[in-house]
Amino acid sequence: MFDYKKMFDLTGRTALVVGAGSGIGQASAIALGAFGANVICADLNLDACHDTLKYIADQGGHGAALAIDMRASVSIAEALDPIPQIDILVSTPSINVRKPMLRITDEEFDKVMALNMKGTFMLMRYVAAGMATRKRGSIIVFSSIRGDVVEPGQGIYAATKSGVRQMVKALASELGGSGVRANCIAPGVVETPLTAQIQNQPEWYNAYAAKGALGRWAQPEEMTGAVVYLASDASSYVTGTVVYVDGGWMAQDGRFTPPL
Repeated sequence: MFDYKKMFDLTGRTALVVGAGSGIGQASAIALGAFGANVICADLNLDACHDTLKYIADQGGHGAALAIDMRASVSIAEALDPIPQIDILVSTPSINVRKPMLRITDEEFDKVMALNMKGTFMLMRYVAAGMATRKRGSIIVFSSIRGDVVEPGQGIYAATKSGVRQMVKALASELGGSGVRANCIAPGVVETPLTAQIQNQPEWYNAYAAKGALGRWAQPEEMTGAVVYLASDASSYVTGTVVYVDGGWMAQDGRFTPPL
């Protein structure tokens, strides 16, 4: 009989969390460690990864810190070659240039694409190859509600968040027969360093809060339920999909409540 109590147990599995130095990546690493995974905390900022490891230890977990630049395939290979097995990949890093399309420079376009699209591709390509060989693994990539809906100044970022979904779906299709699952998580508005510009402007911040059905922003920790679910056997028949953790942003239209 299936042991339902162990559905979310990650004991004995190794999770690589890229972007573990802050925000959603840090929260994800801590959560995976709390459920028993050995967590490899990877980030450009190695000191921040060591801070994350302290939080993981406080939750009774364990892991290691790793410096990685997912914009360079050489950096990915050098960082990950010594790791014998990766069972779970969580990829969170992305950047945004908030400017109208007609003012985006070639350099700014390339900068956003280099991390959000190409970096995600190179990271998945490396990790998925080993998972396919071992016939198991779960890949979790953070997309966004911007993969569905956009607003002025978000065009290039939104394009990358839509693009990573298609790459993840293709990977799910190609590697399903090898026992590898690949899924996306689409957050709504989350208080992280990436959204600091909005958080510092009350009118903008409050407008975003009002758009969601819950009427507030999320904290990074509120993304981790979906992470643990997709990493665990609880989602053993889930692949090629997008899990929305958006506070009801996509469920309702507009920011005005009509007088019904």
